[in-house]
Amino acid sequence: MHKEFNQDVLRRLQALIARETGAPLGEAAAAEMAAILRGADGPEGAPQNDDVIAAPREVTILLADLRGFTALSGAHPASVVITALNRCLSKLSEVVFKHGGTIDKFMGDSIMVLFGAPVAREDDVDRALMCAIEMQMVMRDLNLAHIRERLPEVFLGVGVNTGTVMAGRFGSNVYSEYTVIGEEVNLASRIEAFSLRGQVLISEGTYQRCWGLVSASAPMQVYVKGRQQPVALRELVAIPSRRLKVPRQEFRRSHRVDTRLPCLCQRIQDKIIVPQIVHTAVRDIGYHGLLLEVAEKIELHSEVKLEFDLSLVEYRATEVYARVVTLKSEGGQWLAGVEFTSISAECLEKVRMFVQLLVAAR
Repeated sequence: MHKEFNQDVLRRLQALIARETGAPLGEAAAAEMAAILRGADGPEGAPQNDDVIAAPREVTILLADLRGFTALSGAHPASVVITALNRCLSKLSEVVFKHGGTIDKFMGDSIMVLFGAPVAREDDVDRALMCAIEMQMVMRDLNLAHIRERLPEVFLGVGVNTGTVMAGRFGSNVYSEYTVIGEEVNLASRIEAFSLRGQVLISEGTYQRCWGLVSASAPMQVYVKGRQQPVALRELVAIPSRRLKVPRQEFRRSHRVDTRLPCLCQRIQDKIIVPQIVHTAVRDIGYHGLLLEVAEKIELHSEVKLEFDLSLVEYRATEVYARVVTLKSEGGQWLAGVEFTSISAECLEKVRMFVQLLVAAR
């Protein structure tokens, strides 16, 4: 039954390609597509049946997550949300197939793509990174359509990792699927979680396999769930030889994550710390500042001294100075956005670690 199903899918895909391009796939390409549908390794000697034995192989994993569908879901009917989601996933899928990737699965508003399984090529990493950039370019164009249709913009975060995984068919006689498992898959997911809107982050393992092709940022050390030591990530900027550049949609300096931390706050007037302590709460935190919830108004642009516990990393932040850069009233309280103006290197590292662990835990 499974083979008959794949043959039917193959015929339907051939018809779709012929309708869109004016010609069906050639014999070699059709054979490769059939091998992909069977979960095989293609024409170069791998198993050509459904009982593909799991085996280690190097794969580049691309994880892409759509950001903004929460706002879309809350303000529009389900039919509108589904139409918008399918439009995005359809366009992203076209980019994947253009670069020879294999869609492993859709996970709600996320997509997992493999390069190197079930079909391996010498330029798997290069094609994965070209795919990632063009995905961001497609999302930029889709957002222009959303603006015209008065829909919220939807952004994409992308993480890419390369490493050895176990690849094969997993499951039972009732249901099985070709997929990949292993620590490198988990790391790809963690990398994607750190990506900001419109950003492509890649692992050091991926970068080492393509450094001559891409333009990327200097490595940044981040802490991820399941690893005691930080891992190095780079932001993919461009592939100059292909004239591809990531169209960044957001230039925040860091993640900001929701939290709830008690905080002691003291005002600073004329460079003197006021003895009175104001009890506040930290609503969210980033590498460079906090959002404070306070019962009484703090003057905009004023300076404050802060003290709070980062229990997740067993550290108490003291002697932290900050400036109020935003202020608004909400529900009888005040929300003050503050940016650090003076903070020790040790404290700043603990703040970064705290934020990264919260990101990894989401």
